[in-house]
Amino acid sequence: MIMHKYFLILLMFITSFLSPQHHTIHAETHKQHFNKLTDYLERNANLQGSISAVSIRSALSGELLYSHNGDTSLTPASNMKLFTAASALEILGSKYTFDTEIWTDGHIKWNGLIGNVYLKGKGDPTLLPKDFDQFAKKLRSKGIRYISGDLIGDDSWYDDVRYSIDLPWSDETANYGAQISALTASPDKDYDAGTMRIEIAPALKEEEAPIINFTPKLDYLKIYNRAKTVAATNKNTLTIKRKHGKNELIIEGEIPINQAPVREWVSVWDTTNYALSLFKYSLKENGIKLVGDITKGNVPKHSDLLLKHSSLELEKLLVPFMKLSNNTIAEGLIKEMGKVKEDKGSWKSGIKVENDVLTKLGVPIEQIVIRDGSGVSHMNLVQANVITQLLYEIKQATWFQVYYRSLPVSGENNKLTGGTLSNRMTNNHLKEKVIAKTGTLTNVSTLSGYTTMNNGDEIIFSILLNHLKEDQNGKAIEEDILKIITNP
Repeated sequence: MIMHKYFLILLMFITSFLSPQHHTIHAETHKQHFNKLTDYLERNANLQGSISAVSIRSALSGELLYSHNGDTSLTPASNMKLFTAASALEILGSKYTFDTEIWTDGHIKWNGLIGNVYLKGKGDPTLLPKDFDQFAKKLRSKGIRYISGDLIGDDSWYDDVRYSIDLPWSDETANYGAQISALTASPDKDYDAGTMRIEIAPALKEEEAPIINFTPKLDYLKIYNRAKTVAATNKNTLTIKRKHGKNELIIEGEIPINQAPVREWVSVWDTTNYALSLFKYSLKENGIKLVGDITKGNVPKHSDLLLKHSSLELEKLLVPFMKLSNNTIAEGLIKEMGKVKEDKGSWKSGIKVENDVLTKLGVPIEQIVIRDGSGVSHMNLVQANVITQLLYEIKQATWFQVYYRSLPVSGENNKLTGGTLSNRMTNNHLKEKVIAKTGTLTNVSTLSGYTTMNNGDEIIFSILLNHLKEDQNGKAIEEDILKIITNP
């Protein structure tokens, strides 16, 4: 009887500790501390004329601890990828892969393939030059030394719309503005699909044109090298621009003679043809003659499958996607979700699927506007409170640890650990303690994720800064906010 009495007392104590009143007191304690954050946001001259929103939740309970303009719709930039990644993991699964197939409508006779060869893409953004070499080697191992017909690219897995609706033409040259096609290729393991990596080095003498090299080593871009090497005391003024609708690259400006080589990723026009060109080059290098040409078309019925290649799993692809804020992977995932659930690989279908799954995950989609998967559109609108709600709700998902590990880590100098936070928060108590997604557009800077306060409380935060002027350093402001948040 006495033991029963003590059990009731203990039960009453636990119930009292877990009651809403206890959490309210806990929140009020934090709010007193966050008063200085409000002072910073309202009185900071560096924020004059801009719009700032900050949301902070308990990572344990999901309780909203602080909100400054948290219900104001703002442009999230690449924080939109937080929604894309969650939706892709929920719809496709962490073990999902993208396939590439090689078909023929002909037959192998003696040492030739009599007929056409079809390269069918299914959205794989990770195809590298070495993969095309492997395709060629495997075909040669089948005894093929020549192909009598054409090499035909089938990119019908997705629609033929190559750019998201709000992408400006001014972004077309950049890696983040590359075309989205079901058949594409990447130059390296950053997986910037639809791009080539260009390296520009100064010449040995002043006034001479700089030296230009490409990866992959493919004669796909026509170069107009109008730049020149100048004295070491001069500044680097190089510019790289691809002509709209063409694979013609104009390089202008000056590069100092002592300058380290400049490395950039430039998008190509017609990524399907780019992939075909890489395959054609690999066929030649591996001793297989293509009698016909390269062109586009669909795999005919009654064709035979020669080879099939699968990408790395989504849980691994998520690392370069989120850590490096890869736009082409983001937009490809949108189209892939549309293809898998709606049988149409388009932005419209993919965004519909994303809205459905976000609703399932507990996100109030009626409060947000999704125009793409990457966040490149200034028309995307999200509230800071909705971002922190997403980041809390998904903690119960079976794939959450995959998602969490894909986020950049502050001050970690390894590119595939620190990502876009590698060079930030390296010299203060925030180093390696901020696990978050960055976002940057003209006049926009955002940062949302997870961190721990100095008293041990784990929190979820979202910082959205819009309408910043050129002299307003959004990154520095975000870090000031985090210092205040984590120091109660």
